Amino acid sequence: MIKVKLIGATGYGGLGMIEFLLRHPEMKIVCAVALQDAGKKISEAWPYLEGYSDLNIVAPDSEEAKNADADVTVFSTPDGVGQVGAQSELDAGRKVLDYSGDFRFNSTELFREYATRIGKDPVHKSPALLPESVYGLSELHRREIAAARVVGNPGCFAASCILGLAPAFKHGLVEKQGVACDCKTGVSGAGKKPTPGFHYPEQYDNAYAYRLTGHQHVMEIEREMKLLCGADVRLTFTPQVVPMTRGILSCLYGRLPTGMTQEKVLSAYRDMYAGEPFVLVKDFKQPASTGAVRGSNRALITVACDERAGVFRVISHIDNLVKGQAGSAVQNLNIMFGLEETLGLDLPGAHP
Repeated sequence: MIKVKLIGATGYGGLGMIEFLLRHPEMKIVCAVALQDAGKKISEAWPYLEGYSDLNIVAPDSEEAKNADADVTVFSTPDGVGQVGAQSELDAGRKVLDYSGDFRFNSTELFREYATRIGKDPVHKSPALLPESVYGLSELHRREIAAARVVGNPGCFAASCILGLAPAFKHGLVEKQGVACDCKTGVSGAGKKPTPGFHYPEQYDNAYAYRLTGHQHVMEIEREMKLLCGADVRLTFTPQVVPMTRGILSCLYGRLPTGMTQEKVLSAYRDMYAGEPFVLVKDFKQPASTGAVRGSNRALITVACDERAGVFRVISHIDNLVKGQAGSAVQNLNIMFGLEETLGLDLPGAHP
């Protein structure tokens, strides 16, 4: 049994990890850590878990947290937390998986650029760990993830766009420059902490674009596309919040190369993702929506190129809290510990 120490256990990302590991046959959470609600049971903080998970929540500096008998530590925490605590977790013999951007970039230069974009301290607190950190998008990096001690989970928008664009950049199905990512997310992407722009009266019956320059996930997408096509990539990214709880819809546009058709693009996508347990490719004649992946670790990719206008178009659907967060994390943990990749995850979502 793989034992998990979960830091940030009472946020949405932590709850997602708890929900998935409750039905995982080879993993269990042995230590739940959180700044808030320390001293309570998880089920007191979130009553829907009563009788399923009644672990005591412990403070980060408690002896229970420091001496936890665990094989891996999951940081379900904001930027800046994992980079401070990762080395001590490794020294204690635990692997590390981090939800934030602390270990998505494996050089101090790239991390500095990323942190500057989001207004954080650009000096990484564990720079020696960056060269060994691995970007945790399982479909593209499972071999590296399997050998890693430190994995940085992808951002939710990034996971949606990278899975939606990877075959196109790898196989030259779209012109490299001029790609646009038009992305909509549910409100849960902002986390559980109430803020003026995200509480119910502000969000209900309202939609808006935000952070139109310098969004942190652009770096992830551009870096992964460069690795696939061997050339620098610059794309336009428009994130929007829409009045739903969970889900990401990413409409990805570009120019079709001369002679490229819908059928060629669709065939290449199906070939690349054949055998991938959590990526389902459809053409535009088949139904697809965020509701089809709600609660699921599946990415639903619809190929819908417009040959008349010469436009490449792919639409990516994921649940931001699952394939965009906790589900992707569990998938990575399975790979890190040599388990079947689908364990605890190979289930449909909830409907309606």
